[in-house]
Amino acid sequence: MSYESNPILDRLPKHLQQYIKPQNYEDYSAVDQAVWRYVMRKNVDYLSRVAHDSYTSGLKKTGISIDHIPNMYGMNRILKEIGWAAVAVDGFIPPAAFMEFQAYNVLVIASDIRQLEHIEYTPAPDIIHEGAGHAPIIANPEYAEYLRRFGEIGCKALSSAKDYELYEAVRHLSIIKEAPGTEENEILLAEQKIEQLQENMGEPSEMALIRNLHWWTVEYGLIGTLEHPKIYGAGLLSSIGESNWCMTDKVAKIPYSIEAARTAFDITKPQPQLFVTPDFAFLSQVLEEFANTMALRKGGLDGLQKLIHSEALGTVELSTGLQISGIFTRAIEHDGKAIYLQTKGPTALAYREKELIGHSTAQHPDGFGAPVGKLKGINLAIEDMSPRDLKAYKIYEGERVDLEFTGGITLSGDIITGTRNLRGEIILITFENCLVKYQDEVLFKPEWGLYHMAVGEQIVSAFNGPADLDSFDLVTHKTGSTTIKIKKDQKRQQLERLYRQIREFREGINTTISRNKVLQELQANHPNDWLLSVELLELATGAQDAPFAKEIREHLETVKQQRPEVGHLIDDGIALAAGNRVAS
Repeated sequence: MSYESNPILDRLPKHLQQYIKPQNYEDYSAVDQAVWRYVMRKNVDYLSRVAHDSYTSGLKKTGISIDHIPNMYGMNRILKEIGWAAVAVDGFIPPAAFMEFQAYNVLVIASDIRQLEHIEYTPAPDIIHEGAGHAPIIANPEYAEYLRRFGEIGCKALSSAKDYELYEAVRHLSIIKEAPGTEENEILLAEQKIEQLQENMGEPSEMALIRNLHWWTVEYGLIGTLEHPKIYGAGLLSSIGESNWCMTDKVAKIPYSIEAARTAFDITKPQPQLFVTPDFAFLSQVLEEFANTMALRKGGLDGLQKLIHSEALGTVELSTGLQISGIFTRAIEHDGKAIYLQTKGPTALAYREKELIGHSTAQHPDGFGAPVGKLKGINLAIEDMSPRDLKAYKIYEGERVDLEFTGGITLSGDIITGTRNLRGEIILITFENCLVKYQDEVLFKPEWGLYHMAVGEQIVSAFNGPADLDSFDLVTHKTGSTTIKIKKDQKRQQLERLYRQIREFREGINTTISRNKVLQELQANHPNDWLLSVELLELATGAQDAPFAKEIREHLETVKQQRPEVGHLIDDGIALAAGNRVAS
Protein backbone atom coordinates (compact mmCIF):
# COMPACT_ATOMS: atom_id res chain seq x y z
CA MET A 1 0.00 0.00 0.00
CA SER A 2 1.53 3.30 -1.12
CA TYR A 3 -0.55 5.62 1.08
CA GLU A 4 -1.28 6.01 4.77
CA SER A 5 -4.60 4.36 5.54
CA ASN A 6 -7.24 4.93 8.21
CA PRO A 7 -10.52 3.19 9.18
CA ILE A 8 -12.49 4.91 6.39
CA LEU A 9 -9.96 4.02 3.70
CA ASP A 10 -9.69 0.47 5.04
CA ARG A 11 -13.29 -0.09 3.86
CA LEU A 12 -12.41 0.66 0.23
CA PRO A 13 -12.60 -2.34 -2.10
CA LYS A 14 -9.45 -3.29 -4.02
CA HIS A 15 -10.77 -2.02 -7.35
CA LEU A 16 -10.90 1.51 -5.90
CA GLN A 17 -7.54 1.21 -4.17
CA GLN A 18 -5.94 0.71 -7.60
CA TYR A 19 -6.51 4.41 -8.41
CA ILE A 20 -4.80 5.74 -5.28
CA LYS A 21 -1.28 7.11 -5.56
CA PRO A 22 1.08 8.65 -3.01
CA GLN A 23 0.88 12.43 -2.76
CA ASN A 24 4.69 12.88 -2.75
CA TYR A 25 4.45 16.18 -0.91
CA GLU A 26 8.17 16.88 -1.36
CA ASP A 27 7.60 17.18 -5.13
CA TYR A 28 5.75 20.49 -4.73
CA SER A 29 8.12 23.32 -5.60
CA ALA A 30 8.21 26.76 -3.99
CA VAL A 31 6.51 28.04 -7.16
CA ASP A 32 3.70 25.53 -6.60
CA GLN A 33 3.33 26.70 -3.01
CA ALA A 34 3.21 30.34 -4.18
CA VAL A 35 0.49 29.49 -6.72
CA TRP A 36 -1.57 27.83 -3.97
CA ARG A 37 -1.02 30.78 -1.64
CA TYR A 38 -1.99 33.41 -4.21
CA VAL A 39 -5.17 31.59 -5.23
CA MET A 40 -6.18 30.96 -1.62
CA ARG A 41 -5.47 34.53 -0.46
CA LYS A 42 -7.45 35.95 -3.34
CA ASN A 43 -10.23 33.38 -3.06
CA VAL A 44 -10.70 33.59 0.70
CA ASP A 45 -10.82 37.38 0.46
CA TYR A 46 -13.40 37.35 -2.34
CA LEU A 47 -15.30 34.19 -1.42
CA SER A 48 -15.90 35.36 2.12
CA ARG A 49 -18.42 37.69 0.47
CA VAL A 50 -19.96 35.48 -2.23
CA ALA A 51 -19.59 31.83 -1.09
CA HIS A 52 -22.01 29.85 1.06
CA ASP A 53 -21.24 30.19 4.77
CA SER A 54 -20.10 26.55 4.83
CA TYR A 55 -17.03 27.46 2.77
CA THR A 56 -15.20 29.69 5.23
CA SER A 57 -16.19 27.61 8.27
CA GLY A 58 -15.29 24.44 6.34
CA LEU A 59 -11.78 25.69 5.62
CA LYS A 60 -11.14 25.73 9.36
CA LYS A 61 -12.86 22.40 10.03
CA THR A 62 -10.94 20.57 7.28
CA GLY A 63 -7.58 22.05 8.23
CA ILE A 64 -6.90 23.69 4.87
CA SER A 65 -4.28 26.40 5.19
CA ILE A 66 -4.01 29.52 3.07
CA ASP A 67 -0.19 29.41 3.15
CA HIS A 68 0.56 25.74 2.44
CA ILE A 69 -0.65 23.13 -0.04
CA PRO A 70 -2.57 20.66 2.12
CA ASN A 71 -0.84 17.47 3.13
CA MET A 72 -3.18 14.53 2.55
CA TYR A 73 -2.22 12.86 5.80
CA GLY A 74 -2.94 16.00 7.78
CA MET A 75 -6.26 16.44 5.97
CA ASN A 76 -7.26 12.88 6.79
CA ARG A 77 -6.64 13.34 10.48
CA ILE A 78 -9.13 16.22 10.45
CA LEU A 79 -11.59 14.85 7.88
CA LYS A 80 -12.14 11.68 9.89
CA GLU A 81 -13.78 13.84 12.56
CA ILE A 82 -16.64 14.45 10.11
CA GLY A 83 -16.62 10.85 8.83
CA TRP A 84 -14.68 11.45 5.61
CA ALA A 85 -11.23 10.78 4.18
CA ALA A 86 -9.18 11.93 1.19
CA VAL A 87 -6.94 10.12 -1.29
CA ALA A 88 -4.60 11.29 -4.04
CA VAL A 89 -5.13 10.18 -7.66
CA ASP A 90 -3.51 10.91 -11.02
CA GLY A 91 -5.80 13.40 -12.78
CA PHE A 92 -9.23 12.32 -14.01
CA ILE A 93 -10.43 8.82 -13.09
CA PRO A 94 -13.48 7.10 -14.65
CA PRO A 95 -16.75 8.74 -13.52
CA ALA A 96 -18.17 5.55 -11.98
CA ALA A 97 -15.03 5.10 -9.85
CA PHE A 98 -15.05 8.77 -8.83
CA MET A 99 -18.64 8.46 -7.66
CA GLU A 100 -18.05 5.16 -5.89
CA PHE A 101 -15.30 6.81 -3.83
CA GLN A 102 -17.92 9.37 -2.76
CA ALA A 103 -20.26 6.54 -1.75
CA TYR A 104 -17.56 5.43 0.71
CA ASN A 105 -17.20 9.00 2.07
CA VAL A 106 -13.84 9.42 0.39
CA LEU A 107 -12.84 12.64 -1.34
CA VAL A 108 -10.75 12.07 -4.47
CA ILE A 109 -8.00 14.67 -4.83
CA ALA A 110 -5.86 15.05 -7.94
CA SER A 111 -2.62 15.88 -6.16
CA ASP A 112 -0.94 17.75 -9.01
CA ILE A 113 -1.22 21.55 -8.99
CA ARG A 114 -1.83 23.85 -11.94
CA GLN A 115 1.00 25.76 -13.53
CA LEU A 116 1.48 29.45 -12.80
CA GLU A 117 0.45 30.11 -16.43
CA HIS A 118 -2.97 28.59 -15.67
CA ILE A 119 -3.42 30.06 -12.23
CA GLU A 120 -6.99 31.27 -12.89
CA TYR A 121 -8.42 28.07 -14.36
CA THR A 122 -7.37 24.67 -15.63
CA PRO A 123 -9.60 21.92 -17.11
CA ALA A 124 -7.42 19.41 -15.29
CA PRO A 125 -8.45 18.38 -11.80
CA ASP A 126 -5.82 19.62 -9.34
CA ILE A 127 -5.31 20.03 -5.62
CA ILE A 128 -6.62 23.61 -5.72
CA HIS A 129 -9.86 22.42 -7.27
CA GLU A 130 -10.26 19.34 -5.10
CA GLY A 131 -8.68 20.48 -1.83
CA ALA A 132 -9.76 24.12 -1.75
CA GLY A 133 -13.02 23.55 -3.64
CA HIS A 134 -14.58 20.24 -2.56
CA ALA A 135 -13.18 19.67 0.92
CA PRO A 136 -14.50 22.76 2.78
CA ILE A 137 -18.13 22.26 1.73
CA ILE A 138 -18.33 18.64 2.91
CA ALA A 139 -18.06 19.96 6.45
CA ASN A 140 -21.75 20.82 5.98
CA PRO A 141 -23.63 17.64 7.08
CA GLU A 142 -26.56 18.04 4.67
CA TYR A 143 -24.25 18.58 1.71
CA ALA A 144 -21.94 15.74 2.78
CA GLU A 145 -24.88 13.33 2.80
CA TYR A 146 -25.93 14.57 -0.65
CA LEU A 147 -22.42 13.89 -1.91
CA ARG A 148 -22.35 10.39 -0.41
CA ARG A 149 -25.80 9.55 -1.74
CA PHE A 150 -24.89 10.95 -5.14
CA GLY A 151 -21.91 8.61 -5.26
CA GLU A 152 -24.01 5.65 -4.16
CA ILE A 153 -26.55 6.22 -6.94
CA GLY A 154 -24.13 7.56 -9.55
CA CYS A 155 -21.80 4.57 -9.50
CA LYS A 156 -24.77 2.37 -10.49
CA ALA A 157 -25.60 4.52 -13.54
CA LEU A 158 -25.25 2.79 -16.90
CA SER A 159 -22.76 4.19 -19.40
CA SER A 160 -22.43 3.77 -23.13
CA ALA A 161 -19.28 2.65 -24.93
CA LYS A 162 -18.93 6.23 -26.22
CA ASP A 163 -18.87 7.61 -22.67
CA TYR A 164 -15.52 5.97 -21.99
CA GLU A 165 -14.11 7.26 -25.27
CA LEU A 166 -15.17 10.78 -24.27
CA TYR A 167 -13.66 10.31 -20.80
CA GLU A 168 -10.29 9.37 -22.33
CA ALA A 169 -10.45 12.36 -24.72
CA VAL A 170 -11.22 14.80 -21.86
CA ARG A 171 -8.46 13.27 -19.74
CA HIS A 172 -6.00 13.64 -22.62
CA LEU A 173 -6.94 17.30 -23.16
CA SER A 174 -6.62 18.10 -19.46
CA ILE A 175 -3.14 16.56 -19.42
CA ILE A 176 -1.70 18.28 -22.49
CA LYS A 177 -3.24 21.64 -21.55
CA GLU A 178 -1.46 21.53 -18.21
CA ALA A 179 1.80 20.20 -19.69
CA PRO A 180 4.42 22.88 -20.45
CA GLY A 181 5.45 23.33 -24.05
CA THR A 182 2.39 21.71 -25.64
CA GLU A 183 1.86 23.04 -29.16
CA GLU A 184 -1.32 25.06 -29.66
CA ASN A 185 -2.20 22.87 -32.64
CA GLU A 186 -2.12 19.74 -30.47
CA ILE A 187 -4.49 21.36 -27.97
CA LEU A 188 -6.78 22.48 -30.81
CA LEU A 189 -6.92 18.95 -32.24
CA ALA A 190 -7.75 17.53 -28.79
CA GLU A 191 -10.53 20.09 -28.33
CA GLN A 192 -11.91 19.31 -31.79
CA LYS A 193 -11.95 15.59 -30.98
CA ILE A 194 -14.02 16.27 -27.85
CA GLU A 195 -16.42 18.44 -29.84
CA GLN A 196 -16.82 15.71 -32.48
CA LEU A 197 -17.47 13.08 -29.82
CA GLN A 198 -19.99 15.28 -28.01
CA GLU A 199 -21.86 15.93 -31.26
CA ASN A 200 -22.12 12.20 -32.01
CA MET A 201 -22.96 10.70 -28.62
CA GLY A 202 -26.52 9.81 -29.58
CA GLU A 203 -29.10 9.48 -26.81
CA PRO A 204 -27.27 10.35 -23.58
CA SER A 205 -26.65 7.47 -21.21
CA GLU A 206 -27.60 7.51 -17.54
CA MET A 207 -23.98 8.26 -16.67
CA ALA A 208 -23.93 11.22 -19.07
CA LEU A 209 -27.13 12.59 -17.52
CA ILE A 210 -26.05 12.14 -13.91
CA ARG A 211 -22.65 13.67 -14.73
CA ASN A 212 -24.58 16.73 -15.88
CA LEU A 213 -26.31 16.86 -12.49
CA HIS A 214 -22.92 16.49 -10.81
CA TRP A 215 -21.47 19.31 -12.89
CA TRP A 216 -24.30 21.76 -12.24
CA THR A 217 -24.31 21.07 -8.48
CA VAL A 218 -21.08 19.68 -7.03
CA GLU A 219 -18.85 21.50 -9.54
CA TYR A 220 -20.75 24.62 -10.63
CA GLY A 221 -23.62 25.00 -8.22
CA LEU A 222 -25.10 28.17 -6.74
CA ILE A 223 -27.36 28.27 -3.69
CA GLY A 224 -29.89 30.74 -2.36
CA THR A 225 -32.12 33.02 -4.46
CA LEU A 226 -31.82 33.90 -8.15
CA GLU A 227 -31.28 37.52 -7.19
CA HIS A 228 -28.65 36.88 -4.49
CA PRO A 229 -27.07 33.46 -5.01
CA LYS A 230 -24.02 32.15 -3.16
CA ILE A 231 -21.31 29.83 -4.51
CA TYR A 232 -20.89 26.23 -3.30
CA GLY A 233 -19.66 24.38 -6.43
CA ALA A 234 -16.00 23.35 -6.25
CA GLY A 235 -15.26 24.42 -9.83
CA LEU A 236 -16.31 27.96 -8.96
CA LEU A 237 -14.72 27.98 -5.51
CA SER A 238 -11.35 27.00 -6.99
CA SER A 239 -11.37 29.30 -10.04
CA ILE A 240 -10.40 32.89 -9.30
CA GLY A 241 -11.60 33.77 -12.80
CA GLU A 242 -14.99 32.08 -12.91
CA SER A 243 -15.96 32.78 -9.30
CA ASN A 244 -15.88 36.43 -10.34
CA TRP A 245 -17.49 35.93 -13.74
CA CYS A 246 -20.38 33.83 -12.42
CA MET A 247 -21.63 36.64 -10.18
CA THR A 248 -22.16 39.00 -13.14
CA ASP A 249 -25.33 39.44 -15.19
CA LYS A 250 -23.52 37.83 -18.15
CA VAL A 251 -24.19 34.42 -16.60
CA ALA A 252 -27.86 33.38 -16.57
CA LYS A 253 -29.19 32.09 -13.22
CA ILE A 254 -31.77 29.28 -13.53
CA PRO A 255 -33.78 27.55 -10.76
CA TYR A 256 -32.28 24.09 -10.21
CA SER A 257 -34.43 21.15 -11.27
CA ILE A 258 -34.11 17.75 -12.90
CA GLU A 259 -33.88 19.61 -16.22
CA ALA A 260 -30.23 20.23 -15.39
CA ALA A 261 -29.62 16.57 -16.29
CA ARG A 262 -30.38 17.45 -19.91
CA THR A 263 -28.13 20.52 -19.94
CA ALA A 264 -24.70 19.68 -21.37
CA PHE A 265 -21.51 21.46 -20.34
CA ASP A 266 -18.15 22.31 -21.90
CA ILE A 267 -15.11 22.09 -19.61
CA THR A 268 -13.02 24.25 -21.97
CA LYS A 269 -15.18 27.39 -21.70
CA PRO A 270 -16.78 29.54 -18.96
CA GLN A 271 -20.35 28.41 -18.29
CA PRO A 272 -23.08 30.56 -19.92
CA GLN A 273 -25.67 29.63 -17.28
CA LEU A 274 -25.71 28.25 -13.75
CA PHE A 275 -28.39 26.56 -11.66
CA VAL A 276 -29.43 27.85 -8.24
CA THR A 277 -30.75 25.49 -5.56
CA PRO A 278 -32.72 27.04 -2.66
CA ASP A 279 -30.89 24.83 -0.13
CA PHE A 280 -28.79 21.66 0.10
CA ALA A 281 -31.79 19.47 1.00
CA PHE A 282 -33.37 20.29 -2.37
CA LEU A 283 -30.33 18.77 -4.12
CA SER A 284 -31.18 15.40 -2.57
CA GLN A 285 -34.81 15.77 -3.63
CA VAL A 286 -33.83 16.23 -7.30
CA LEU A 287 -31.31 13.38 -7.04
CA GLU A 288 -34.02 10.97 -5.88
CA GLU A 289 -36.28 12.22 -8.66
CA PHE A 290 -33.55 11.40 -11.17
CA ALA A 291 -32.83 8.01 -9.57
CA ASN A 292 -36.49 7.08 -10.17
CA THR A 293 -35.80 7.35 -13.92
CA MET A 294 -32.80 5.00 -13.81
CA ALA A 295 -32.71 1.33 -14.75
CA LEU A 296 -31.53 0.79 -11.17
CA ARG A 297 -35.11 1.37 -10.06
CA LYS A 298 -37.15 0.77 -13.22
CA GLY A 299 -35.55 -2.42 -14.55
CA GLY A 300 -37.61 -3.96 -17.37
CA LEU A 301 -36.71 -4.40 -21.02
CA ASP A 302 -35.47 -0.82 -21.22
CA GLY A 303 -33.02 -1.40 -18.37
CA LEU A 304 -31.73 -4.60 -19.95
CA GLN A 305 -31.25 -2.85 -23.29
CA LYS A 306 -29.32 -0.02 -21.60
CA LEU A 307 -27.10 -2.64 -20.01
CA ILE A 308 -26.48 -4.29 -23.38
CA HIS A 309 -25.71 -0.90 -24.94
CA SER A 310 -23.11 -0.19 -22.23
CA GLU A 311 -21.00 -3.18 -23.36
CA ALA A 312 -19.70 -3.28 -19.79
CA LEU A 313 -19.97 -5.47 -16.72
CA GLY A 314 -23.37 -4.97 -15.14
CA THR A 315 -26.13 -6.67 -13.16
CA VAL A 316 -29.76 -7.59 -13.69
CA GLU A 317 -31.90 -8.29 -10.65
CA LEU A 318 -35.03 -10.40 -11.00
CA SER A 319 -38.20 -10.09 -8.93
CA THR A 320 -37.05 -13.02 -6.74
CA GLY A 321 -33.94 -11.07 -5.77
CA LEU A 322 -31.65 -13.27 -7.88
CA GLN A 323 -28.88 -11.13 -9.38
CA ILE A 324 -27.08 -12.02 -12.61
CA SER A 325 -23.77 -10.22 -13.20
CA GLY A 326 -21.84 -10.25 -16.47
CA ILE A 327 -21.62 -8.56 -19.84
CA PHE A 328 -25.12 -8.66 -21.34
CA THR A 329 -25.39 -9.20 -25.08
CA ARG A 330 -28.98 -10.06 -25.91
CA ALA A 331 -32.59 -9.48 -24.97
CA ILE A 332 -35.42 -11.44 -26.58
CA GLU A 333 -38.62 -9.43 -26.25
CA HIS A 334 -42.34 -10.00 -26.59
CA ASP A 335 -45.10 -7.42 -26.21
CA GLY A 336 -42.65 -4.84 -24.87
CA LYS A 337 -41.21 -7.14 -22.21
CA ALA A 338 -37.99 -9.08 -21.93
CA ILE A 339 -38.64 -12.82 -22.11
CA TYR A 340 -35.01 -13.98 -22.26
CA LEU A 341 -31.64 -12.47 -21.36
CA GLN A 342 -28.15 -13.56 -22.30
CA THR A 343 -24.61 -12.75 -21.13
CA LYS A 344 -21.26 -13.63 -22.66
CA GLY A 345 -18.10 -14.64 -20.86
CA PRO A 346 -17.67 -14.96 -17.10
CA THR A 347 -20.97 -14.58 -15.24
CA ALA A 348 -21.84 -14.86 -11.55
CA LEU A 349 -25.12 -15.27 -9.68
CA ALA A 350 -25.86 -13.57 -6.37
CA TYR A 351 -28.61 -12.84 -3.88
CA ARG A 352 -28.60 -9.58 -1.90
CA GLU A 353 -25.12 -8.69 -3.21
CA LYS A 354 -23.65 -12.00 -2.01
CA GLU A 355 -22.51 -14.60 -4.53
CA LEU A 356 -24.48 -17.85 -4.49
CA ILE A 357 -22.38 -20.84 -3.51
CA GLY A 358 -21.57 -22.82 -6.65
CA HIS A 359 -22.41 -19.99 -9.04
CA SER A 360 -19.19 -18.04 -9.43
CA THR A 361 -17.58 -17.12 -12.74
CA ALA A 362 -15.72 -20.44 -12.54
CA GLN A 363 -19.08 -22.24 -12.83
CA HIS A 364 -20.34 -19.89 -15.57
CA PRO A 365 -17.23 -18.99 -17.63
CA ASP A 366 -19.00 -18.86 -21.00
CA GLY A 367 -22.09 -16.84 -20.29
CA PHE A 368 -25.56 -17.37 -18.87
CA GLY A 369 -29.05 -17.33 -20.35
CA ALA A 370 -32.41 -17.19 -18.59
CA PRO A 371 -36.11 -16.95 -19.41
CA VAL A 372 -38.07 -14.15 -17.75
CA GLY A 373 -41.81 -14.11 -17.08
CA LYS A 374 -44.70 -16.47 -16.43
CA LEU A 375 -45.49 -19.87 -17.85
CA LYS A 376 -47.95 -19.78 -20.71
CA GLY A 377 -51.55 -20.27 -19.61
CA ILE A 378 -50.70 -20.18 -15.90
CA ASN A 379 -51.52 -16.98 -14.07
CA LEU A 380 -49.34 -17.85 -11.07
CA ALA A 381 -45.63 -17.02 -11.45
CA ILE A 382 -43.21 -19.80 -10.51
CA GLU A 383 -41.79 -17.68 -7.66
CA ASP A 384 -45.28 -17.36 -6.17
CA MET A 385 -46.02 -21.08 -6.26
CA SER A 386 -46.26 -22.95 -2.99
CA PRO A 387 -44.55 -26.37 -2.68
CA ARG A 388 -47.93 -27.93 -3.40
CA ASP A 389 -48.35 -25.78 -6.56
CA LEU A 390 -44.87 -26.69 -7.78
CA LYS A 391 -45.57 -30.39 -7.32
CA ALA A 392 -48.88 -30.06 -9.15
CA TYR A 393 -47.07 -28.55 -12.17
CA LYS A 394 -44.35 -31.24 -11.89
CA ILE A 395 -41.73 -28.64 -11.03
CA TYR A 396 -40.25 -31.09 -8.59
CA GLU A 397 -37.04 -33.04 -8.00
CA GLY A 398 -36.68 -36.04 -10.30
CA GLU A 399 -39.44 -34.97 -12.69
CA ARG A 400 -39.04 -34.54 -16.44
CA VAL A 401 -40.85 -31.35 -17.42
CA ASP A 402 -41.75 -29.39 -20.52
CA LEU A 403 -42.18 -25.70 -19.75
CA GLU A 404 -43.43 -23.03 -22.13
CA PHE A 405 -43.14 -19.38 -21.16
CA THR A 406 -45.31 -16.54 -22.39
CA GLY A 407 -43.62 -15.25 -25.52
CA GLY A 408 -42.36 -18.57 -26.87
CA ILE A 409 -39.38 -19.71 -24.78
CA THR A 410 -39.59 -23.48 -24.23
CA LEU A 411 -37.60 -25.71 -21.90
CA SER A 412 -37.43 -29.51 -21.58
CA GLY A 413 -35.30 -31.21 -18.97
CA ASP A 414 -34.90 -33.33 -15.85
CA ILE A 415 -35.09 -31.38 -12.60
CA ILE A 416 -32.23 -32.03 -10.19
CA THR A 417 -32.79 -29.44 -7.47
CA GLY A 418 -34.02 -25.98 -6.61
CA THR A 419 -32.49 -23.05 -4.70
CA ARG A 420 -34.63 -20.81 -2.50
CA ASN A 421 -34.14 -17.32 -1.11
CA LEU A 422 -34.55 -16.32 2.53
CA ARG A 423 -38.28 -15.81 2.07
CA GLY A 424 -38.67 -19.38 0.84
CA GLU A 425 -39.22 -18.40 -2.79
CA ILE A 426 -37.56 -20.57 -5.38
CA ILE A 427 -34.96 -18.51 -7.30
CA LEU A 428 -33.08 -21.14 -9.28
CA ILE A 429 -33.94 -24.53 -10.74
CA THR A 430 -31.18 -26.86 -11.96
CA PHE A 431 -31.80 -29.24 -14.91
CA GLU A 432 -29.86 -31.94 -16.70
CA ASN A 433 -30.52 -33.19 -20.24
CA CYS A 434 -31.98 -29.75 -20.88
CA LEU A 435 -33.01 -28.20 -24.18
CA VAL A 436 -33.99 -24.51 -24.29
CA LYS A 437 -35.44 -23.01 -27.47
CA TYR A 438 -36.99 -19.84 -28.81
CA GLN A 439 -39.20 -20.78 -31.73
CA ASP A 440 -36.75 -22.77 -33.94
CA GLU A 441 -33.59 -21.34 -32.35
CA VAL A 442 -31.70 -23.48 -29.84
CA LEU A 443 -30.55 -21.44 -26.84
CA PHE A 444 -29.16 -24.28 -24.72
CA LYS A 445 -28.26 -27.85 -25.67
CA PRO A 446 -28.28 -30.94 -23.37
CA GLU A 447 -24.60 -31.67 -24.12
CA TRP A 448 -23.55 -28.31 -22.64
CA GLY A 449 -24.06 -29.72 -19.14
CA LEU A 450 -26.33 -28.60 -16.32
CA TYR A 451 -28.77 -25.76 -17.02
CA HIS A 452 -29.48 -23.44 -14.11
CA MET A 453 -32.77 -21.70 -14.82
CA ALA A 454 -33.08 -18.33 -13.11
CA VAL A 455 -36.57 -17.80 -11.72
CA GLY A 456 -38.13 -14.37 -12.00
CA GLU A 457 -41.31 -12.91 -13.42
CA GLN A 458 -39.75 -9.49 -13.99
CA ILE A 459 -36.47 -7.62 -14.26
CA VAL A 460 -36.75 -5.17 -11.37
CA SER A 461 -33.33 -3.56 -11.62
CA ALA A 462 -30.36 -3.17 -13.98
CA PHE A 463 -27.19 -1.38 -12.93
CA ASN A 464 -23.50 -0.88 -13.55
CA GLY A 465 -21.01 -3.26 -11.97
CA PRO A 466 -21.31 -6.67 -10.32
CA ALA A 467 -23.70 -7.49 -7.48
CA ASP A 468 -20.87 -9.00 -5.41
CA LEU A 469 -17.61 -7.07 -5.85
CA ASP A 470 -15.63 -10.20 -5.04
CA SER A 471 -17.11 -12.14 -7.95
CA PHE A 472 -14.87 -10.49 -10.54
CA ASP A 473 -11.28 -9.27 -10.79
CA LEU A 474 -11.86 -5.52 -11.09
CA VAL A 475 -8.23 -4.47 -10.57
CA THR A 476 -7.67 -4.01 -14.29
CA HIS A 477 -7.75 -0.25 -14.83
CA LYS A 478 -5.51 1.09 -17.57
CA THR A 479 -5.56 4.66 -18.88
CA GLY A 480 -4.46 5.79 -22.29
CA SER A 481 -2.42 8.65 -20.83
CA THR A 482 -0.70 9.78 -17.64
CA THR A 483 -0.08 13.28 -16.35
CA ILE A 484 3.09 14.94 -17.62
CA LYS A 485 5.60 16.30 -15.13
CA ILE A 486 7.57 19.48 -15.79
CA LYS A 487 11.11 18.87 -17.00
CA LYS A 488 13.05 21.52 -15.15
CA ASP A 489 15.91 23.18 -17.01
CA GLN A 490 18.59 25.21 -15.26
CA LYS A 491 16.66 28.46 -15.63
CA ARG A 492 13.55 26.93 -14.06
CA GLN A 493 15.62 25.57 -11.18
CA GLN A 494 17.08 29.03 -10.61
CA LEU A 495 13.60 30.57 -10.50
CA GLU A 496 12.41 27.93 -8.01
CA ARG A 497 15.45 28.71 -5.83
CA LEU A 498 14.43 32.38 -5.69
CA TYR A 499 10.86 31.46 -4.77
CA ARG A 500 12.15 29.11 -2.08
CA GLN A 501 14.40 31.83 -0.59
CA ILE A 502 11.50 34.27 -0.25
CA ARG A 503 9.26 31.56 1.18
CA GLU A 504 11.89 30.68 3.78
CA PHE A 505 12.34 34.37 4.62
CA ARG A 506 8.60 34.89 5.13
CA GLU A 507 8.35 31.79 7.32
CA GLY A 508 11.39 32.78 9.40
CA ILE A 509 13.46 29.79 8.29
CA ASN A 510 16.22 31.99 6.83
CA THR A 511 15.99 35.72 7.43
CA THR A 512 19.50 36.53 6.16
CA ILE A 513 18.39 36.44 2.53
CA SER A 514 18.72 39.75 0.66
CA ARG A 515 15.33 40.49 -0.86
CA ASN A 516 16.90 43.27 -2.97
CA LYS A 517 19.28 40.78 -4.56
CA VAL A 518 16.37 38.43 -5.26
CA LEU A 519 14.56 41.24 -7.08
CA GLN A 520 17.68 42.13 -9.05
CA GLU A 521 18.17 38.52 -10.15
CA LEU A 522 14.49 38.29 -11.01
CA GLN A 523 14.68 41.41 -13.18
CA ALA A 524 17.86 40.22 -14.89
CA ASN A 525 17.03 36.57 -15.53
CA HIS A 526 13.25 36.19 -15.17
CA PRO A 527 11.77 39.53 -16.26
CA ASN A 528 8.34 38.08 -17.16
CA ASP A 529 7.67 36.42 -13.81
CA TRP A 530 5.14 38.37 -11.75
CA LEU A 531 4.11 36.26 -8.76
CA LEU A 532 7.42 36.38 -6.90
CA SER A 533 7.45 40.18 -7.23
CA VAL A 534 3.98 40.24 -5.67
CA GLU A 535 5.32 38.17 -2.74
CA LEU A 536 8.29 40.55 -2.41
CA LEU A 537 5.88 43.51 -2.39
CA GLU A 538 3.88 41.90 0.41
CA LEU A 539 7.06 41.58 2.52
CA ALA A 540 8.19 45.13 1.74
CA THR A 541 4.76 46.49 2.66
CA GLY A 542 4.74 44.54 5.92
CA ALA A 543 8.21 45.85 6.77
CA GLN A 544 7.13 49.39 5.83
CA ASP A 545 10.06 49.57 3.42
CA ALA A 546 8.56 52.24 1.14
CA PRO A 547 11.56 52.67 -1.22
CA PHE A 548 11.81 48.92 -1.88
CA ALA A 549 8.04 48.65 -2.32
CA LYS A 550 8.16 51.49 -4.86
CA GLU A 551 10.92 49.70 -6.79
CA ILE A 552 8.88 46.49 -6.88
CA ARG A 553 5.73 48.28 -8.05
CA GLU A 554 7.69 49.91 -10.88
CA HIS A 555 8.98 46.50 -11.92
CA LEU A 556 5.44 45.10 -11.84
CA GLU A 557 4.25 47.96 -14.07
CA THR A 558 6.93 46.95 -16.57
CA VAL A 559 5.73 43.33 -16.44
CA LYS A 560 2.14 44.52 -17.03
CA GLN A 561 3.25 46.40 -20.15
CA GLN A 562 5.07 43.32 -21.45
CA ARG A 563 2.29 40.89 -20.40
CA PRO A 564 -1.06 42.72 -20.34
CA GLU A 565 -2.90 39.38 -19.98
CA VAL A 566 -1.67 39.10 -16.36
CA GLY A 567 -2.30 42.75 -15.50
CA HIS A 568 -5.44 42.03 -13.49
CA LEU A 569 -3.64 39.31 -11.52
CA ILE A 570 -0.85 41.74 -10.67
CA ASP A 571 -3.36 44.42 -9.64
CA ASP A 572 -5.11 41.97 -7.34
CA GLY A 573 -1.76 40.90 -5.90
CA ILE A 574 -0.86 44.53 -5.20
CA ALA A 575 -4.23 45.03 -3.48
CA LEU A 576 -3.69 41.92 -1.33
CA ALA A 577 -0.18 43.07 -0.40
CA ALA A 578 -1.62 46.39 0.74
CA GLY A 579 -4.26 44.61 2.82
CA ASN A 580 -7.06 45.80 0.54
CA ARG A 581 -9.91 43.74 -0.84
CA VAL A 582 -9.53 42.59 -4.41
CA ALA A 583 -12.01 43.92 -6.95
CA SER A 584 -15.21 41.89 -7.23
